[in-house]
This record gives sequence, C-alpha cells and structure tokens, in this order.
Amino acid sequence: MDRDFLIDLFSAFGPVTIRRMFSGYGISADGTNFALALRAGLYFRADATTIPKFEAEGSRPFQYQNRGRTVTVNSYWQLPARLFDDPDELSDWAKAALAAAQRAALKKRPKAMARAAPKTKSKTMSETATGRPAARKQTTAGGKTQLRTKTSQQKKGRKRQAT
Repeated sequence: MDRDFLIDLFSAFGPVTIRRMFSGYGISADGTNFALALRAGLYFRADATTIPKFEAEGSRPFQYQNRGRTVTVNSYWQLPARLFDDPDELSDWAKAALAAAQRAALKKRPKAMARAAPKTKSKTMSETATGRPAARKQTTAGGKTQLRTKTSQQKKGRKRQAT
C-alpha cells in the first residue's frame, strides 16, 4: 500500500496523518494513531468493545516473527478485505478504531502522570543505620576503586577554616 492509496481510502473518514512506521505506515487522526498499513494488510486499533466485530468478520490480530517465534499484538486487528470497496463502512470502522485508540490512551495517562510526580530522596540503609551518608565507589586514574564519603561540611559547600 502506498501513501496515495491510503489517502484515497480514508477520504470519507476525514483528514488523516500518514507517517512511515516499521515496514509501512502509521495512520493517525487528531494526534492519535489508530491504524497500521503494513505489507500484510491494514490493521485497525481494537479493544474489548470492537474485537467481537473483527472476530465476526473472520479477521485476525496483527502477528509478526521475532527470533523464530510468532508475536501476536491483540490491540491491532486486520481490516476485512471487503471494506476496501466500501469507503462509507470503512469510515465507520475507522471511527470505532480511533475511539478504541483514544480509550487506550486514557488508560495510560494516569501511569504517565504518576511517573512525572516529584520523588523524595530516600536514605540508603547505611545512611539510616549510621546517620552518615553511604560510601560511594570512586575509580581513580590508576584504575583502583576507593570508597569515599562526604562530610556534612563538604555537602553544604563549606570549607573548614584553620584556627
């Protein structure tokens, strides 16, 4: 499938963005990727709501070979061949695939926000037990490894003054 064919295919659906991805194209609308066009065919995003529709048509999930084993990606299912001749029904399937992709994106968001939360610095076991900072390994120019700790004075950037 080439880019021009895909643009014509999705004309009834609306504007789509088509980008090179893997050995084919990724197709997105409103910034959400909802389809893959690969050598083996066209795959739409699917979830628990839309998978029964694909199964009823006899479609299969996207599969590829990796190091001698078959990997199945259940979130993308092959579009039934009959839809290539019916742009209006293909548009309905594309809308359902876009909705499935948007639902999946909403499920992922809380995890991303949790990762972005500021982390508090926790003390290591040796800091907690001794009340002093843990020793750090440091490799010298000669290749030897030394243990080194910083005093509280050094941490704060203060220099000891000679009296």
